[in-house]
Amino acid sequence: MAGETPLVPEDDLLVEDTFYLTEGIEASENLLPLHKGVTFQAGYLAAGVSVDAAGRLTGAPQRSGTYAAPVRVCSGQLCEEEHVRLIVLQNVPWEPRQLTFFGRPGTPLDGEIGVEGGPGGVLPTFTVTDHAKVPKGVAVGPDGHVGGVPEAAGISEIPVRVCVAGNCAGVVVRLIVV
Repeated sequence: MAGETPLVPEDDLLVEDTFYLTEGIEASENLLPLHKGVTFQAGYLAAGVSVDAAGRLTGAPQRSGTYAAPVRVCSGQLCEEEHVRLIVLQNVPWEPRQLTFFGRPGTPLDGEIGVEGGPGGVLPTFTVTDHAKVPKGVAVGPDGHVGGVPEAAGISEIPVRVCVAGNCAGVVVRLIVV
């Protein structure tokens, strides 16, 4: 009877069930459960990629393609299967389009980092790695938008991690406010 009791009444147990990876690039993703105290049964998801008990995807995908694999999500003795989809894209080189932005104190700033190249149909993500380097009034969004209203003049060098389907690189965004 306990084996038939659902773990939770909802259909989905994970925040996200589709992950974009790049062939030959080490996976650095985590399965995020909707509830605390959940573990995962370790197993293989695709050629070269596995999931551990903490929900970390590890390994480098060996072949491009779309893979669907069951993952057992457990809370105590109760486990349910959740399907995870990996979309593994070929390793297509990319580079940032613009890294220097100019502004004036008290004037709205509106720019975009952007990416040239990379696999088609995949949106890059942008993560500031040192928020202390971002000047007051300015933000760098996860979509690469550089905006806000700079409060003071100066030159700022903001470290940003850019990822395209798991193929990541660190860049420095330079903001020159005069």
